[in-house]
Amino acid sequence: MKDILWNNKARKQMKKIPINYRDAIFQSVDKLKDFPGAKGLDVKALRNHKYDYRMRVGRYRVLFDDKEQVRIIAIQEVKKRDNSTY
Repeated sequence: MKDILWNNKARKQMKKIPINYRDAIFQSVDKLKDFPGAKGLDVKALRNHKYDYRMRVGRYRVLFDDKEQVRIIAIQEVKKRDNSTY
């Protein structure tokens, strides 16, 4: 099982998201504790991007890194999906 570490930028972004989406994002991020074996998550590895993975939660994308050596999932950003997300 891995620990979830929220970056300050991601925390600030979460405060701006409506509460119903925020709850869904928190539930999905909580499932990342079992990553990469977590079931039912829409996670995709990113190429040529500063973060390793993105997880789709409705209209929002959770961008994160998986630090396997120390067993930490680092949540870097939470953004609404648009042309500038990636």
